[in-house]
Amino acid sequence: MADTPKLRQSTKGALMHFTVGAVIERDGKYLLLDRDMEPLGFAGLAGHINEGEEPEEALLRKILDESGLKVKAHYLLFEEGVEWNRCRVGISSHYWYLYRCTVKGKVRNNPEASKSIGWYTPEEMKKLKWEPVWRYWFEKLGVLAK
Repeated sequence: MADTPKLRQSTKGALMHFTVGAVIERDGKYLLLDRDMEPLGFAGLAGHINEGEEPEEALLRKILDESGLKVKAHYLLFEEGVEWNRCRVGISSHYWYLYRCTVKGKVRNNPEASKSIGWYTPEEMKKLKWEPVWRYWFEKLGVLAK
């Protein structure tokens, strides 16, 4: 498996990366990162799927890398192309696999992935500066108001 993000063309002809994301909730709080690289803002744990990698493999890899946590269970919430989701390498379209996950272990911050990591209530989440696609996901889930 290469360490190169999976790249294809979207239905509109744009270059598209494939991405996994994790919605992790515990005791009414959501685990969020404050990204220190583009796109900036608060986000769930996420990352590109590499060439030759299955979405579930990427999900486990990204959660472990960004938080030190291991996935106990996961299920797919949404699978869709987001044509306006720009990443740090300039690709403006992403095909997302968004999962709800239960995890085990102690949360640790990876300073290469984010400024901070922590648990936030929906009330606290309303006041955060969001990475745009993550605002979209939490609005779609009904956690944040549209």
